[in-house]
Order: sequence, then C-alpha cells, then structure tokens
Amino acid sequence: MKRLALSLALTVAMTASMAGSAAAQSHLRIGLAEDPDVLDPSLARTYVGRIVFASICDKLFDIDEKLAIVPQLALGQETSADGKTVIIKLRPNVKFHDGETFDAAAAKYSLERHLNMKGSFRKPEIAAVDTIDVVDPLTIKLNLKAPFSPLLAQLTDRAGMMVSPKASEAAGDKFGLKPVCAGPYKFVERVQQDRIVVEKFADYWDKDHVFIDKITYLPIVDATVRLANLRSGGLDLIERVLATDIKTVRDNPKLKLIKAVSLGYQGITMNLKNGPKSDTPFGKDARVRRALELAIDRDAINQVVFNGEFVPGNQWVSPQNPYYQQAFPIPKRDVAKANALLKEAGVTGPLSLDLMVPNGAEAKAVAEVIQSMAAEAGFDLKIRVTEFATSLKQAEDGAYQLFLIGWSGRSDPDGNSYSFQTCGSPQNNAGYCDKEVDAAHQEARTKSDPADRKKAYEKVAAKFLTEGSILYLYHPQVLVAHTDKVEGYKQMPDGLVRVVGIKLK
Repeated sequence: MKRLALSLALTVAMTASMAGSAAAQSHLRIGLAEDPDVLDPSLARTYVGRIVFASICDKLFDIDEKLAIVPQLALGQETSADGKTVIIKLRPNVKFHDGETFDAAAAKYSLERHLNMKGSFRKPEIAAVDTIDVVDPLTIKLNLKAPFSPLLAQLTDRAGMMVSPKASEAAGDKFGLKPVCAGPYKFVERVQQDRIVVEKFADYWDKDHVFIDKITYLPIVDATVRLANLRSGGLDLIERVLATDIKTVRDNPKLKLIKAVSLGYQGITMNLKNGPKSDTPFGKDARVRRALELAIDRDAINQVVFNGEFVPGNQWVSPQNPYYQQAFPIPKRDVAKANALLKEAGVTGPLSLDLMVPNGAEAKAVAEVIQSMAAEAGFDLKIRVTEFATSLKQAEDGAYQLFLIGWSGRSDPDGNSYSFQTCGSPQNNAGYCDKEVDAAHQEARTKSDPADRKKAYEKVAAKFLTEGSILYLYHPQVLVAHTDKVEGYKQMPDGLVRVVGIKLK
C-alpha cells in the first residue's frame, strides 16, 4: 500500500507540475479496483483488463446503452438464412498502432489467433466458427459449424478485438507485455501492481472524438483510498465505488456518481472435481451444496453490505433480464431444511470448508456475512483473503473449495453461462460436467428466436441451479464516480470505462 501511495503521490506531483506549463498534455487518471492480468485479448480474463482494453483495442462490434449491437471496426454484417454464414464488412482506413493496415487479412488473423492460440479463453466463445475466408480486402466470411446466435455479442468483447499480425508474430507469447491494437490509445508502459500508461493514437480512425492526450490506470485495491484520492484530486475517475460510499459521493458537489445495473453477477464457485480439494462431502453431494444455499439470505447480504443498492439474484442473469427463469425464483433462507439436508447426506459435525476471497473491503464483508449465516446451518467457513490474480491462478489449479468470485457480464446470456457450466470449458474451474446441460446450451446457441432460447436455458437452470458449481448471490450496480473536471462520460451496463468522447475541463 505504501508503494501504491508513493506512486500515486508522484503521479499527482508530476501532473501538478505539468499543469503549470502551457504545453501540458491533458491527462486522465483512472483508479482501478485491481491490477489487470495479461494484456493479451486472447489470454486475458479480468474485468479490469477489459476496462484497459476499452482504450487500446477496438473490436469488430460494440454495444450501446440499450445493449444493441453497433459497428466499431466493422461497418455491418449479413447472416445467411440457415445461420451458418456471416459476412462482415470492415471499416476502411484503419491503422494499427504500429502503422500496419487493418484489413480482412488482419481480421482473419486475429479471429484465428483467438481460436487457435494455446490457452486462449476466447476459443469457447467463438468455437462455432469453422473457417474464415477473405472475400476482398475489406470483407471476411465466417463459416460456422452450426448456427450460433451469440456470435455477434461475443464479437463486442475480447473475441472481437483485433491485433496487429506483424506485432503478434514478432512478440509471440509475450504480446501481452506490449499489446498493439487499433484503439484510440496506444500502449506506453506497465509497471505491475502500480500503473498502466497509454497515449492518444494520432492515426485513430475516429480521432475527432478523442480529446484526452494521456491516460494512466492506477490499481488501488482499497476502495476507501481510491475515493480519498478522487476527492483530493489525485484521480479523475474511479470504478467500483462502495455502495456504502454512495452518499459521500452524492454529497460532494465536485463529484458525480454514475450508476447502471451490471450485466454480471457475484457468486460462490464450488470445487466439485478439480483436484484433491474437491474430495469432500460438499464436492460430492449436491444436497450439501443445497444446504449451504438454504443457509444464505441474499436480501440480507444486499441490505447489510450494500445498503440495499444491489439486486439479489440466484441465476447467471438478473431478475430484470428477459432470460431470467421465473420458474426458479430466489429461494428463501431455511436453516431447518439446511440442517435436515446435511443430516440426510450423513454430515454430522460442523463441515469445515476453505472460502477463498479476493482482497477488497466489500468482498470480505460479504464473506463474513455468509460465514455467519452458514455457521447456523452447520458449516465452518474458513475465510482466506488472497490477492486477485493469485486467486484466479489457484482457482485454475483447484487449490480451493469455495471461491467468492464474480463475472462482469455479457449482453447475451451465453456469455454469462456457457464457459462456466459446460464440460471442459476454460472458465469451468470447478470441474462441473453434465451432458444434458451441455446439450441444452448447444440448443440455445443454435436458436435465434428468444422464446426458444429461453426454453433451452430453462433446461439448464433445472439442473445447474440444484446440482451445479456456482451459487449465484447478487447482481452489482456499476458504480463509477468522477470529478467535475470530466465531461461527456457515459456508462454502459457492461461496466467498461469507454474513453472516446470524454473531455477534461
């Protein structure tokens, strides 16, 4: 923390010095709740990484305030009647940060990289793509193995990010250390756990709407420290304001709070079949997992930790989402039934379980509330606070039993569910596998009618919500605060900080 505070103080001092010069650049300082993982669109998996990518890596498509899919590096698309061919027209006169031209060959390269790169987290997101053809210099054709309704939604996120083929080939697996994309800002430097710096790209295709010269992203885990630096002028914008600090922000005339219900969720991932840590009655018996759920009062968590500002939920989409399954409402807390299920499963004494929690005030508070509730039902949860990137690695390795972890959310329900719930998917760190659930997901992917897709997801919910590996708890509010120096900021439900169009007074 001392090192972060010193770095921030130096940044503030440098900015103050620059402000005294007539030639000073405009400099936006953004406080992040964590340090991102690798800055490679194919390999990255963190929410804060997506925030940084929003400035350096444009995508084929994006979303608007109403979640409609809109063009970005693409100009438009046409899907065949059988749903198995998608033709995408690309924007002309686009350059990568290394000066290379973005064209159909580069788009083909980027998509094939997402599909084929070792360790790619994008592969399951666009696995329906069989082959990619270059039709002409500004047109590609995606040939699908089967109709895949979430495809365009996937291309609004990292799977749609385009990278420079030349830079990627030269860097190999080190590309994430110095990413080269086609966004409004180009990467300058990164100091792990300290800062990420980007500068305005002079040849950006939409440069007339880029008004800030330089952005520094500062990872500051402590939300109180983030807010204190925003109030003092050390930061211009922060993400993930604590719900308990909403009043503080609103009462400050120099600050502005932006809210939107997140597309994501917070939940507990439960290790079922990933290594020795899963070899417990909890991992083996769905009744024990159901008992833990019945010990938890989701609304109480919302009231105690978040002042009632968040949205309790028990599914991968919120109760406000059209794909929410009304047939499976949020269960009420029932300690007596939880005790009965544990007895039925042969659990006689307090069941001790490791609960891994990423470092952060709200996460720790949620864990403590759950720990207290679970104790009444016969669970002894051992809270283990871990640095965020470390917790992700331990989850992959199966070095946990319970993991309090969220997902930032996608505009299509497939993006919130498939990669976590299907056999062998890269984000399925719990090892859950059920062929019927897989089949229902495939059905949802091939249907284009929302009513048909919802019926398919009902089959998923029927099994996963009772036997699965994620205990969904609530849906956060996207809470972003900025100073009155910032103008033109708009918040989308995906929580990303989009910098095009922002001005500094």
